[in-house]
Amino acid sequence: MENALGRIRSVADYQFGKGVGDRLFPENVEIVYSKATGRIRYLNLGGKRLATLRPTDGLLSLSITAARLIAEKAAFARCFVTAQKDVSTFIANGGDVFAAHVVKADEGIRAKDEVIVVDDNRVLAVGRALLSSMEMKAFKTGVAVKVRHGCAKES
Repeated sequence: MENALGRIRSVADYQFGKGVGDRLFPENVEIVYSKATGRIRYLNLGGKRLATLRPTDGLLSLSITAARLIAEKAAFARCFVTAQKDVSTFIANGGDVFAAHVVKADEGIRAKDEVIVVDDNRVLAVGRALLSSMEMKAFKTGVAVKVRHGCAKES
């Protein structure tokens, strides 16, 4: 268990920034293993899913719950994309983030990175970046973030 928790925290630090793993995954996090492979599959806290460890690349897919925890406890994380307030409802309902609506994107975001979409003051969605942070700010057309979960569906 301790070794598994350390591994999960290291993956979170790699993906989202140093220190995120400790803040996101406390000692009492529940680690659920795949029955078929015996590998780590899900990470739950208090009965709520925080993240899924993807078997394809060994990285984490976040839930809205985890995104909110990162936003509250680890605002220094480097995985945030800020969208215009006038499209907040669309994104919160699961709509993709278009490059034209990106106000700010953390430096270092690369295509295929797991990101948290926010507006001025709240988490809107989690998803996968299709563009780098530089491209998100430079492009005027196209999808910047493919949204997986909007907060309206988990509120």
